[in-house]
Amino acid sequence: MKKEADRSEGDINISDLRKKWQKKHLHSSVKELLERDAEYFIHQSLSTPCLNVLRAAKGPFIEDTQGRRYYDFHGNSVHQLGYGHPEVLDAVKKQLDTLPFCPRRYTNHPAIRLAERLAELTPGDLKHSLFAPGGTEAVGIALKIARLHTGSFRTVSWWDSFHGASLDSIGVGGEGVFRKYAGPLMPGAIHIPPPGWKKNNNSPIEDPDYLEYIIEREGQIGAFIAEPLRCTSVKSPPDGYWKRIREICDRNKILLIFDEIPLCLGRTGHLFASEATGVVPDILVSGKGLGGGIFPMAAVTVSEKIKIPEESALGHYTHEKSPVGAAAALASLNIIGKKSFLENVKNLSKLATKKLEEMKKEFPIISEIRVFGLLIGIELEKHGEKAVHEAEKILYESLSGGLSFKVSSGNILTLAPPLTIKEEELSDALKILEQAFKNTV
Repeated sequence: MKKEADRSEGDINISDLRKKWQKKHLHSSVKELLERDAEYFIHQSLSTPCLNVLRAAKGPFIEDTQGRRYYDFHGNSVHQLGYGHPEVLDAVKKQLDTLPFCPRRYTNHPAIRLAERLAELTPGDLKHSLFAPGGTEAVGIALKIARLHTGSFRTVSWWDSFHGASLDSIGVGGEGVFRKYAGPLMPGAIHIPPPGWKKNNNSPIEDPDYLEYIIEREGQIGAFIAEPLRCTSVKSPPDGYWKRIREICDRNKILLIFDEIPLCLGRTGHLFASEATGVVPDILVSGKGLGGGIFPMAAVTVSEKIKIPEESALGHYTHEKSPVGAAAALASLNIIGKKSFLENVKNLSKLATKKLEEMKKEFPIISEIRVFGLLIGIELEKHGEKAVHEAEKILYESLSGGLSFKVSSGNILTLAPPLTIKEEELSDALKILEQAFKNTV
């Protein structure tokens, strides 16, 4: 008997509602393509079998092979600039004409300039960077750096967190959908409840106190790794949380690693989400949108105080100093780094908040609205329980109307619009969502 897939990271791909949506909306030619995809790709939750087949993406839209356009408020968090931004495309095309690849032992101007820009833009004394093809690999680099600098292999992270899908990153990650069936994971990975977790008597555990307890019990800890705020559920620690964690880390010589892979580059209204915490991490991991929604690109940027042996090997990835990836990242930073760009994100955030608060009054199933920049979480509850069925139904009703997003933790609608979306487009997308609520509840 098959167990139901874990819903923590996103909506599952084997539900009856998905099958009904496909039967109603997909042409036989599309179903044939999906069957071919399913035959040759390894099946796994959250992806294959796939929902639909795309043929184009431009600005805030994705387009399927039947010509239907959807506002993409999912985007795997790579689409801060939407799709096909002309400045990023131009930078990539120009770089392809001159230096498409840089072998190891050599460097190149775009890579050097990108490292300089990250040193200029990241907070505090963060200065030295390494690049990687993706966020998962970058997390692995950060964990290696923590071991080499502190001499400890022990880490602390949250249950229900996500830091990538490789064995080392799921070791520090805390989501069951990735850890299930994986066998023994990386030793020394210690987990604590995420902020706001409540015991049976509904009194919250004070997370910094729990961290100090772990330090006393386990001895030397090398690093604490977490997202500044949880991206999928859009939950932020309470005020003062990160300042206390920073103090505990400093007192015990623990490195603080912020995983900003899905949160960096304007998503929360700040260039880096950690700017809102009031603290500076020792290691900052960025990615996803760094490649402009075109090229796989991630970075690890560390404090000047971090010292490791020069003969050590941290991340010798084939595309370590990709000139094409660096060109895409530089173009993205030039666009997002402008003050007017981030101000516009904050204005759009206010618009979205106003509309969603109106919807909350209209639909009692909405228990909470959480908005940070253009990262939006809408939590649904019915009779004090997670409204899982209703959340999934609203997703497919929204898809039918032309809006795509994801469902996290079973009952949280997680919306991440492109930061380049126009005011009228954002309003239009929220009207589609409102109609989906009306059709469901």
